[in-house]
Amino acid sequence: MKLALKIDVDTLRGTLQGVPRLVDLLRREAAGGTFLFSLGPDHTGRALRRVFRRGFMRKVSRTSVLEHYGLKTLLYGTLLPGPDIGVRGREAMRAARDAGFECGVHTWDHVRWQDGVGQADADWTRREMDLACDRFEAVFGERPRAWGAAGWQTNVHALRHTQRLGFGYASDTRGTHPFVPVWNAEIVACPQIPTTLPTLDELIGRDGLTPATVADHLLEITARTQPRSGHVYTLHAELEGGKLLPVFERLIAGWKAQGYELLSLRDYCDGLELQHLPHHDLVWGEVPGRSGELALQGAGFLAPDAPPAHYRWSHDRGSIRQEAPVDA
Repeated sequence: MKLALKIDVDTLRGTLQGVPRLVDLLRREAAGGTFLFSLGPDHTGRALRRVFRRGFMRKVSRTSVLEHYGLKTLLYGTLLPGPDIGVRGREAMRAARDAGFECGVHTWDHVRWQDGVGQADADWTRREMDLACDRFEAVFGERPRAWGAAGWQTNVHALRHTQRLGFGYASDTRGTHPFVPVWNAEIVACPQIPTTLPTLDELIGRDGLTPATVADHLLEITARTQPRSGHVYTLHAELEGGKLLPVFERLIAGWKAQGYELLSLRDYCDGLELQHLPHHDLVWGEVPGRSGELALQGAGFLAPDAPPAHYRWSHDRGSIRQEAPVDA
């Protein structure tokens, strides 16, 4: 069984402090992982403009944002100038690559993308993506092959541009298994590798879950649901690479005990027949514990030469949930 670790790095603090801790832990546990970096200015403080978005204040109060991100980070882009992550954090990024981990692009300006891409036109979208990819090349000396959009936010122009930029895959969505995205009947030839599991910041503070109990909750999910293609878990350098590192250590130990192989997204993709992936509409919906709407894996249909599907689907208030696997 496969479980890919997708590591989103949103801030300068996450780059300088969280990434080295996660590199050390993953190497010690002989686990793989993919680091997706924010490469431009850290404007985390501007996220406070979301205060009127439904669910945002509940999420902030549940997840102790100040404790995990620090006051200085929460002032970047407002009372403090936003530092350039790709300049100040480049040595930490290269160290992750040199330690053998796959590295890819998360975004240029995390807050700007997450709040702006939904209404953006093609020029704005291409510019943001090109800035991030050019900076990635300046840091690593090669073009990126992996892309995972900030906040699971995207638009049709971004999907099209993942093709032009030659990404081997993108991880912009929430869902249950890899798929070829379809936007208003337009097929996008860059496969989506969706996050299949809830994140710690979506779980802690809900239904009585605490840092002491959340690992057991996630492990119960991965023991109960074992899709043929495996799972994808998204963690954050600011959380699992910070005060929640002990929680992540428990998760790694539990997943290994359950028989999961912990992989990078690239190695996870190597076991897939990408040309046989089913096609699924990309839709918008809410995910419990996260504010706003996210890009979701929608209703599916098969590629012409694909093998039989292995999932049933049901619509639940605009989002899609897997009911049960179907025997092949």
